[in-house]
Amino acid sequence: MRFVIYTADHEPPHAHVIGEGEARIDIVELKVITQGGMSDRDVRRAVDIIEENRQLFLDMWRKYHG
Repeated sequence: MRFVIYTADHEPPHAHVIGEGEARIDIVELKVITQGGMSDRDVRRAVDIIEENRQLFLDMWRKYHG
């Protein structure tokens, strides 16, 4: 899986997860915003990774979006 925070993106703070399919996950609330073709298992794993590294994801979001 690859986690991406786009520089020209919009609120809420979220990460795009790209693997076998894609998902967007809210960094603050740890909820799935969209899920396209990614298995539920992989989405749960992505949410767990974001939760474990939440501060890093938030810091990166704030670096680009203030």
